Amino acid sequence: MKIEIWSDVVCPWCYIGKRRFESALARFDHADEVEVEWKSFELDPNAPVHRGSTAEHLARKYGMTLEQVARSHERMTALAAVEGLEYHLDETKGGNTFDAHRLLQLAKARGLGGEMKGRLLRAYFPEREPMAGRELLVRLGEELGLADAAEVLASDAYADAVRRDEHEARLLGISAVPFFVVDRYYGIEGAQPPEAILDTLTRAVAPGTPQVA
Repeated sequence: MKIEIWSDVVCPWCYIGKRRFESALARFDHADEVEVEWKSFELDPNAPVHRGSTAEHLARKYGMTLEQVARSHERMTALAAVEGLEYHLDETKGGNTFDAHRLLQLAKARGLGGEMKGRLLRAYFPEREPMAGRELLVRLGEELGLADAAEVLASDAYADAVRRDEHEARLLGISAVPFFVVDRYYGIEGAQPPEAILDTLTRAVAPGTPQVA
């Protein structure tokens, strides 16, 4: 069974979705037969390399007041805490994530896609690192043994791989993340509860009717 997961590294729902997916997979009888591939998806491909306050950006984007954004952050932080995740959304440093996705693609090519995905999410949320920072990305790559991370990020390597994933998402009708595709037959939209994810995985073992959870 192959499960492809489209998500961004600065998406709070994506981190929750990852944790819930892992919880479901731990209870799945055929977990040892599952291949997971993390796919690139930029929530905001036109974002500047570095952006100011995340709260101010969200207020402008969605027509919200800063107080409304703060309350939304509180709710999201509480949801993340239930999953054992630590969020500091008012302190995150947003920006363009294209280079982060290129680093993810490099890691995937070396068999470290899952490890890199988790490290990028951890750096952005609990550690409050600037995800668009080239210096940070090089350090994270080197932490996982990607000695050529600096060289790769200084070039345009793996840019086509990122764009290919995003083009594929459009072809599949994916417009929001996280989105899980099981054997190109079943789709799981959003950060569903572990029980819903497990139900889809179990159903996918036997023939059935494709559906989106």
